[in-house]
Amino acid sequence: MEELLYWFWLVLMFLLVLVFLLKVVDLLWWRPRRIEEHFSKQGIKGPPYRFFIGNVKELVGLMLKASSQPMPLSHNILPRVLSFYHHWKKIYEEWLNAGATFLVWFGPTARITVSDPDLIREIFTLKSEFYEKNESHPLVRQLEGDGLLSLKGEKWAHHRKIITPTFHMENLKLLLPVMGKSVVEMLDKWSAMSASGEVEIEVSDWFQTLTEDVITRTAFGSSYEDGKAIFRLQAKQMVIAAEAFQKVLIPGYRFLPTKTNVSSWKLDKQIKKSLIKLIDRRKENLCSEMSDGCPKDLLELMTRARAKETNQIRSDSPSSPSSAITVNDIVEECKSFFFAGKQTTSNLLTWTTVLLAMHPQWQDLAREEVLSVCGARDIPTRDDVAKLKGLSMILNESLRLYPPAIATIRRAKADVELGEYKVPRGTELLIPILAVHHDPGLWGHDATEFNPARFSEGVAHAAKHPMAFIPFGLGARRCIGQNLAILQAKLTMAIILQRFSFQLAPSYKHAPTVLMLLYPQYGAPITFRCLSSQDHGS
Repeated sequence: MEELLYWFWLVLMFLLVLVFLLKVVDLLWWRPRRIEEHFSKQGIKGPPYRFFIGNVKELVGLMLKASSQPMPLSHNILPRVLSFYHHWKKIYEEWLNAGATFLVWFGPTARITVSDPDLIREIFTLKSEFYEKNESHPLVRQLEGDGLLSLKGEKWAHHRKIITPTFHMENLKLLLPVMGKSVVEMLDKWSAMSASGEVEIEVSDWFQTLTEDVITRTAFGSSYEDGKAIFRLQAKQMVIAAEAFQKVLIPGYRFLPTKTNVSSWKLDKQIKKSLIKLIDRRKENLCSEMSDGCPKDLLELMTRARAKETNQIRSDSPSSPSSAITVNDIVEECKSFFFAGKQTTSNLLTWTTVLLAMHPQWQDLAREEVLSVCGARDIPTRDDVAKLKGLSMILNESLRLYPPAIATIRRAKADVELGEYKVPRGTELLIPILAVHHDPGLWGHDATEFNPARFSEGVAHAAKHPMAFIPFGLGARRCIGQNLAILQAKLTMAIILQRFSFQLAPSYKHAPTVLMLLYPQYGAPITFRCLSSQDHGS
């Protein structure tokens, strides 16, 4: 009997191991083969799938080769920044005449590249309910928080509704004096550093500090100093996440107590603890009414919403516990806001400065407009900023050529028809924003040239298709901080143009690269020359 039982358990274990192995083989081999065949029948091909690693080896090789040295002073950055897309697009465009739709394997995960604006419209607007945002790298997710960037469904809609008033243009304009003061303080330091009237500044670092200052005020308002201390901790966490972003993701690795993981856990715990303390303090000091003359900060709006919902639940009023705001929700939204807001705006400022340094004729035109509208030294008012149409065109062209996020990913939640294609559930769709922005078919023969005049009649008429310009995404999930980023960049560039002329420093190396967002690989050293009253007059 014991021997029979022994054999029974042995056979059972064998069968369980066999089932597990079959599932692994199906996931890593048979399923990818079925997907390849499914898309091949529809005319979509791509580099062949390799067991477990997919096309990762080729991807890494192409990226390393592209970023191994700086490029000429050109805006044709697609071959360097999205090297795998540029490489395989050429192959499958010529071979299949299939445009820019092809299949790439990130490990055993299938990704279809989609750059047709009509299909992009389907994904983001017409059939958006069939697609969901892709999961971020675990360390990046910890950094960016479980806020609007990653939430889905009812909870996302609830949070968006509460947070939106922070980003209304009328509310943001109340921040202009604070923003202007921060910019002037930064430029005063630059002037003090320029003993001979000239100074070389690595602008990307300075712009990070500047945008951090504004983002902190927008998020925390009166609790600015406490907020800044918290965001310093998150900056350390960002360094860890950026390093992890460059490595292959090994499932389960984030749970191992490595030195890096332990540091990240400690920082996350410290950030949450500090934010909770700040939220509790703000909760105790909530005024009965918010002043119309003061900007509505993120912390105030979310704390007020939580207090209101808590009172509703206590009084048995109808409420949805699944979407009700918790202290942890406020913590995660603050983290999301800092990560997204700081990086997007500082990148926009960096690339706009580089572009105007490379194209002095546009710098001169922008300065003429600023001096005409705002004067030589006055901080631009909200009305002044609205009148700077030329500067708006320059910022849009900067976002077109150097979008902060070069690509975005959506996952099919169900089997869905995308144009003429049948896309199975679970397939990921890679939208190469940079490629769409640089497409001559959409932007004309000068697609890789800096020409802000293309936006002279507004964004809607700049290209041959309204979906061709998507630096902040599209549809319901369009970046909520878009107004803040544009307003801050516009004000900052206006004050810089009032006070300095600038050109690329001799040490500048043109090398756009991706580290979560689009960065200058070797920094952005710019030579600034202080403008005198004679310069303004001439």
